[in-house]
Amino acid sequence: MNRITLALKRPFIWLCRFRHRCGYGVHSPFAFNLITQVIYENTPYYKYEELAGKEKQQASQQDAHWKYESKKLKRLLFRLVNYTQPDTIVDAGTLSASALYLRAGKEGADYTSASDLSGLFLEADTPVGFLYLHDYRRPEFVEEVFRLCVARTTGKSVFVIEGIHYSRQMSVLWNRMKQDDRIGVTFDLYDLGILFFDKTKIKQDYIVNF
Repeated sequence: MNRITLALKRPFIWLCRFRHRCGYGVHSPFAFNLITQVIYENTPYYKYEELAGKEKQQASQQDAHWKYESKKLKRLLFRLVNYTQPDTIVDAGTLSASALYLRAGKEGADYTSASDLSGLFLEADTPVGFLYLHDYRRPEFVEEVFRLCVARTTGKSVFVIEGIHYSRQMSVLWNRMKQDDRIGVTFDLYDLGILFFDKTKIKQDYIVNF
């Protein structure tokens, strides 16, 4: 799906998901807290201004993909990392400004960036705490990275998958991911899918109007 088509579909997507806004109808305390305090959080973190400055400084040195993600998405990634506090972060896909936000979410976390499979170097026995997988135009790449990383998860691991409804192949892949026995609670934000591996929570799929 190209960006013009996506922009034209936005009002329809929003209307279809209207009843899933702001955590309405969600009874799980964990899911309600994540939706209201992380996904919908609008606190102006002091880091945002600093990150915007760094992004502007680096933009002139990068290609067109550097700024393709929305501010809304990048800030959500920052909040998710800040919330989950992973020891390791894997950023799989074309390098973009979201890298700044991922690393700022937990300074000191081991960070690995891989634009292709050859760059996905992970030390033996090192678990993947947080995975941001963003290359929906290459579903086969997404599937393979997921396969490699899902074998290195713990109960605290969180995966964020971009573009889960941007193509038929990605929708099919997202549905297969949700059905994996290792995955617990999932959140469908249309542009992103969030997978939690905490099996102490009752497995359930939530739709969020983000």
